[in-house]
This record gives sequence, C-alpha cells and structure tokens, in this order.
Amino acid sequence: MSRKLPLGEGETARTACARGLLRAGVVEKTGEVLPAAVLAQRVGWAADLVSGMAAELLAEHWNAADVQRLASGEDAGGRKLPSNAWMALRRLGWTAAPARGVRVNDRIVRMAQEQAGRALRSVHWRAELTSAVLRTWPGDPGKRTPEEWDRVRETVHGGRHLPSSVIRSRTRQITAFTQKHGRLPADVFELESPPRAARMLLLSACDSQQATIERGEDDPQRALLRLQLPIRPDPRSYRDWTWVACPVMLPPTIPPGAVLHLPTLRLAGGKVRADLAYTHAVPTTSRTGHTVALGVDWGLNTLLSAGAARLHDDGHISALGHGAQFRAAGILAKQHRLRRLSEHLHAKAEHIERLIDADEQHELSGRREVLHDEARCVSDRRSNLNDALARAAARWTVDQAIAAKATMIYLEDLRSMEAKGMGRSTNTRLSQTVRGQIADRIRHLAAEAGIAVVTVPPRNTSRRCPRCLIPLRHRKAPDRPTAPGWKWALCPDRAGCGWQGDRDHGAWQRIAARGLTHQTRTVTDRATAQMVIRSVVDTLETQAVITPTTQTSNPSRADRSKTGPTRRKTTRPAPRRRRAPSPTGPSGPAGKRPEGHAPPGRRTLPRAAHRHQGVTTISTPSPRLCPGEPPSRRHRPRGAALGAGFHLHAHATPPRWEDPTPDTMSDMGSPS
Repeated sequence: MSRKLPLGEGETARTACARGLLRAGVVEKTGEVLPAAVLAQRVGWAADLVSGMAAELLAEHWNAADVQRLASGEDAGGRKLPSNAWMALRRLGWTAAPARGVRVNDRIVRMAQEQAGRALRSVHWRAELTSAVLRTWPGDPGKRTPEEWDRVRETVHGGRHLPSSVIRSRTRQITAFTQKHGRLPADVFELESPPRAARMLLLSACDSQQATIERGEDDPQRALLRLQLPIRPDPRSYRDWTWVACPVMLPPTIPPGAVLHLPTLRLAGGKVRADLAYTHAVPTTSRTGHTVALGVDWGLNTLLSAGAARLHDDGHISALGHGAQFRAAGILAKQHRLRRLSEHLHAKAEHIERLIDADEQHELSGRREVLHDEARCVSDRRSNLNDALARAAARWTVDQAIAAKATMIYLEDLRSMEAKGMGRSTNTRLSQTVRGQIADRIRHLAAEAGIAVVTVPPRNTSRRCPRCLIPLRHRKAPDRPTAPGWKWALCPDRAGCGWQGDRDHGAWQRIAARGLTHQTRTVTDRATAQMVIRSVVDTLETQAVITPTTQTSNPSRADRSKTGPTRRKTTRPAPRRRRAPSPTGPSGPAGKRPEGHAPPGRRTLPRAAHRHQGVTTISTPSPRLCPGEPPSRRHRPRGAALGAGFHLHAHATPPRWEDPTPDTMSDMGSPS
C-alpha cells in the first residue's frame, strides 16, 4: 500500500495513535491457529529478548559523557546523526547482542537500540535541568528568594517560561538525596538509576523483513499484521522464528483513508495490546485571524466552565450566550474513595512487611502478596477512572467549540499550580485533578476538527471583572451578598458596570477576551509544539473586556411577568394508582394499558448523580435489613454509588447561546 497521504488545499498531515488488541494469530507455514494466550506468550518471548538487550545498552551508557555525545547530534567525524535512535546508536558504535547461543535477526537488535536510544535522548533535558539547579543551589531549598529564582531560570535553557513546579520537584528530589547521603549529587545519573526497559516491541524500527501491516481490501476497518515471532524463549537458529499473521480490528477513530504504520506491541494483563499509529489529513490551524473563540476555565467543584466570545470588526468583544459547565463531583468522590482504599491497603502491606522482617517463609507472606495485588487493582481502577474523566471532559469541550463555530480554544496554563497551603481537603482534591490529561485530549480532538488550542497566562482571570477589569468582590451566593465566600462575584462599580455572576463564568469570559486580544502574541513552543501565549501586554489587556449586549425582546416568547397572586397548591395531589377501573372497549393493535400503577418513569436523578454531592462524603450506615433487627454494619456509598455508571456521576450542560446572530449561529446545534 502507498505510504503517501494525498492532501487537499487547507489540509495538513497529522499522525495519531489508537488502541488495538491482538486476539489470535495464524502460523503462515503450518496454518496453526494461535489463541490469545499462546500469541501473548510468543510476543512475550520476543519482548524479553529486546528488553534484555535494551537494558544492557542503558546500563553501559548511563553517564553524562555518552548522553551529551548523543544529544550533540554529531558523530566523531562531525557528521549529523540520523533522527532514528537506532541509526544514531549504530553511527556512534553502540551495539547490542543477545545472550550466547541465542540467534536473533538484525531487526530485533534494531528495536532494542531504538528503545535504549529514546530513553537516553529523553534524559538529556533532565540532566541539564538538574545541573542548573545544582549550580544555583539556594540557601533554603524549601523557599527560594526572587533573586535565586531569577538565577536558576537564567541558567536553564528556556527557563523563563518553565513552570516553577518542575524546578521545585527537582529541588525536592535533590533534597531527599542530600538527607540520605549527606552531600549533593554530582549529576542526574547519580540521582537516578538507569530506567527499566519495558517489555514491548517497537515495530516502527523494523522493515518488511520483520513486520508488515496492510488494510483489508473488502473491509477497511480490518487490517492484517504479519510479524516474525520465536517458537521458544531462547531461539537457537533462524528456524525457531516463524511468520505469524494477526488480524486486527481497527477502532472507529481511524478514518478509512488514513495511512497505517507499524504498531508498538505491549503486554498487559496477559493480552497483546497494539498502539496503532496512523496518518490522516486534518484542516490546517493558524495562530491569528480568529473571531470566535471558546474560553475554558478550570475549577474544583465545577471541573470546567466554558463559553464562546466574538471579536467584532470594530474591536469590541461580546459573549455568545451564558456558557456551560462540566461538573464531576461524583467522579471526584469516587476518586476520593479509591484513594482512601489504596492508602489503607498500602498501610496494611507495610505493617506486614515490618512483621515479616525479610523472612520469606513467614506465614504472612501470602497475605502480603494478596494486599499488593489488591493495591495494584485499585491503582488500575483509579487510572481508568482518570482516563475516562479526561476523555469525557475533552469531548464535551470540543463539542462546545464546534457548536459555537469557534476556531480557537483558550485554556489556562496552570502547570505551576501546586496543591499546598489550602487545607488538607482542598490540597488532596487538587492533587487528584487530571488537568494535563484533559488538555492533551482536548488538543487531540480539536486537531481533528481544525480547531487550534492555545494556553494563556491565568493571572487575574478570576480576580477582575470581565467588563471593566476592576477587582471583584466575592460572596457566598447571590442571595447572600454580605456572607463571605468565593462562588459568586460582584463588581464594586454598581453604578457603572454592575456585573455580577458565577466566578467561573466571569473567568471564562476573561480567558476568551484575553486570548482574542493577544492573538499576535501566540507562539509555538519548540519542545512541545503547542501554541502558547507567554505573557500579557498591558496595552492589549485593556482591550480584553466583554461588552454587554443590548437586551432585545423576542416577540415569540410569552410574557411571564407576574400579574396576580400565586395559585394555591392542592393538598390532595392526584394519586399515582388509579382509583377507577380501566375503561372497557376494544383494544387496539398495541393492546391496553393494565390498571394499577401508571408508569411513573424517572422523575429525579439517582443518588449517585446528585448535583451537589460532597467529595468527602463517602458512606452512611445502612438501615435495618429486616424489621426488628439492628442496623447493618455494612455501608452503602453516598456521593459515589457503587454500580452506578460513569455518566451518572458527570453533569454537562448543553450549549445555550443568547440572541444568536443569523450569519454564524443560526444552524448551531449539538454535534451529537
């Protein structure tokens, strides 16, 4: 198949990755069908050979001189090193070989060199950062002075725009080493041991002599992966390697016209997972020239608040609608419960470790292994929950942008925010947020729709009024204007501006207005290839205000003004059970509804989906199981009900746009 992707006008090529699963394989020479367990065993044998050679390469070249030589991009003769890691290692003469008596082809060695080369290249940035922190080591590592911060940022390459949390985490790592050894480390290679080589097959480093992948001719959502696998853990000759054909069902996220690349195979839970790489055409995005943008504000109780704003020809900015919210209090409550369970399991395992005291024959050794397995399962559940939350929040955000016909999404850059100094409960909840995963998923989904994603500085987005930039006053609720709080914001200029609203709604308006006015300041980060606005310009910030729109009456909307007293409610509501028998008469084709209870349907949300559930409310005592018996000691969850689906714990409001303009918002609707 052709590896070239045809592109049209206004399109660019984009490479992405999707998850797949190898369920079976067929040995081409004999026709033997390999079930999933046997296929995973053979892939594991090949992965063990690759990871063994990669670990030897990492241990041999885990030093500052070799890493600097690889990162310099030139060999001993001054020639430029290839971009492929395995080719660069061969140019430098860094070879790998299997154990004595084991026969592998050259492509297996390539995969080992590719894996080791990627790890060695990635450590170069950490080595430079650690060296800069050591050269500017502060007097008090726990609290740097402004002069010490300036000094360390000037030493690090690109340190002016580096999140302070990265420097703090590296400082804490060095401090822990100092407390243990009584001295500062020499470099990152003394601070960190060589990384463990993962059991995976990087088939992208191979050619057709080791693996091929072709899309099905009849069904474009099917593909056939062919690769050589060993028939024993220590192949002695090339006869111990056979070609195995593995059918792959492509996920629907891979377009039919996408070009497939060789995947990466990983072993997880006794199954062979495939990271399917593909290249497809997407609309080209630009940094400037946007008139409609979506501003997104991060929150705690309300995870995301978003809304669209329009930049008009005369330079003023207006908000399109009231915005929307994505609440995930139930999911955060579930995270809290799983975190408590994980801490409890680790505490019990550590207690058993102290009792065993390195005695492998102790009677509690089996209990320790059971606790470790349970803790691992809980960790997997937490990871899956975070991944599901990130996917749902990102899909909701991109849907909001598509519905508003926005061509840009502006996010707050909160990478420097740390969970400390705000109380035990708040710090714990902040540490469990998945802002990084959500931002990555938003960029992934937005790129497919041709929408650019830009991060903006978060300074004063929630502190100042979106209409006049005056510092806001925050109160507990709109009906309690004197109670101190943080949720409701009021502009102190009641005579002129008079804006008041939810704090998060004011923040997304500020973010969208700041992004639209600072479009010319948008740059692309070289390290991450992400669009960012690094700083705020005062002259442009004064223009980043939301102009209120004039209220126009809608003749089609009925007047709901109160003109009389409220009608009294009856004290005898209609019963749900019929008090009259069912009417007699011939029944139609659909039959007759039986007498008794009328189908009530679901009038309220289940407890698991309560909108205002507390994140720290875990459970309450269960009532008596039978009359006359004491209350049960078992607990039923509140806030995060066991067995309730993921979407019962998340609340997302659809887009509601106020006074849509006919030219851009008339055909607006939810993509779903």
